[in-house]
Amino acid sequence: MISDKAREITPFIVMEVLERASELEKQGINVIHLEVGEPDFDAPNCVIEAAEQAGRNGKTHYTHSLGDLELREELCKYYHKNYGVEITPDQILVTSGTSPAILMVLGVLCNPGDEVILSDPGYACYPNFIRFVDAKMVKVPVYEEDGFQYRAENIAAKITHRTKAVMINSPMNPTGNLLSTGQLKQIAALNTTIISDEIYHGLVYTDRAHSILEYTDKAFVLNGFSKLYAMTGLRLGYVIAPKEYIRPMQKLQQNLFICASSTAQEAGIAALRHADDDIMKMKEIYNERRLFIIDRLKQLGFKICGNPSGAFYVFVNAKHLSTDSYKLAFDILEKAHVGVTPGIDFGENAEGYLRFSYANSLENIKEGLDRLEIYLANFKGV
Repeated sequence: MISDKAREITPFIVMEVLERASELEKQGINVIHLEVGEPDFDAPNCVIEAAEQAGRNGKTHYTHSLGDLELREELCKYYHKNYGVEITPDQILVTSGTSPAILMVLGVLCNPGDEVILSDPGYACYPNFIRFVDAKMVKVPVYEEDGFQYRAENIAAKITHRTKAVMINSPMNPTGNLLSTGQLKQIAALNTTIISDEIYHGLVYTDRAHSILEYTDKAFVLNGFSKLYAMTGLRLGYVIAPKEYIRPMQKLQQNLFICASSTAQEAGIAALRHADDDIMKMKEIYNERRLFIIDRLKQLGFKICGNPSGAFYVFVNAKHLSTDSYKLAFDILEKAHVGVTPGIDFGENAEGYLRFSYANSLENIKEGLDRLEIYLANFKGV
C-alpha cells in the first residue's frame, strides 16, 4: 500500500507542462519552451574539462561527506569576495544539488508539528519538503503591488513558539524580483532562523543580490552551481549553516546521500576559479532577452509584477484572460504550442498569473510571443 506521504505529495506542474509538450513534439509539433527554469547554455568549457580530467585522474570515488575541502575553501573565498562575509569550511556542507540541502536543513530544524513560514506565491516544491519532515507550513501572502515580496510585519504576525524558520528566496522564483536591502534587514531583525535560497544569485541585471549572511548569522544559505554556471545535470549544491548544525546535517548526508559527486565537485572548483568570463557573457545574453520579453509581454496586454531583474523569469498578471491559470497554460500549449507555467503551481495567491522563462534563445522567444499574439487575437476563453 502506498504511504500517505507519497500519495499526498502534489505534482510539480511545470513538469507536467513539459511532459505534455514532449508528447506534442513526438507528434512532430514544434513547441517553444518558455516554461522551463533551466539555463539553455552548456556548462563552461573549464567545467567540462575539469570533470573529464577528474575522471581520467581517478577522482571517481567517495569524497568527504561534508564535501571536498578544496571546494569548500573556494566557496569561502567566493562569499568573502561577493558579499564581504567571513565563513569557514566547517560551515559548509556540499550536496547533490540544493534539493537535498533543503531536506537536510528542515530535517535538523523541525520536529513534527513545528512551523516553517514561507511566502505565497513561492517556489512550488517548498511545501512538499516541509510536509515530508512532518512540519507545518505557514503561508504569508505576498502581493503584486509589493513585487510579490514579504512585508516584515506580516511575517512577524505569523511567528509563534513553534516557528523554526522563515524561508526567503531572492532573486525569487517565480517572479524574478529581488528583496531589497531594507527588506532583508527587516527580516533579519525578526530574531528567528532564516533559510535563504540564493540559487539565482549572480543572475542579476540591474543591481546585485545581497546574501542574508550580510545581516545575520542566524541563517542557513542554500546555493549551488545549477543556475549561474549552467550545471543543472551535474547536481552540485551546498548549504552554509551555523556550525552547531553541520554535524547533525553531516550525519543525515552520510546516511541518505553519502556525498556529492566527486567529479562534479572538481567541476565546481573550476567554475569558481575560471568561469567568470563565461558568466558575464551568459548574463549579457540573458539581459537582452529579459528586456525584450518584458517589453513584448506588456505590448501583448500583460501586467508585469514589479521589476524582474534577476533569475530568468517574468511573472505576469493574466486575470483579464482567465482566473484558472492551469487551464489557460494548457490551452496556450495546445493551441499556440508555447509552454508557459501556470501561476497556481506557486501557490493559491498566484492564481491568475503565468510565469514566462527567458532561458531560451532570443529567436525562440520572439517566435513564441508571435504565436502567443495570434492566440490572443483569437482568444474566446477557456
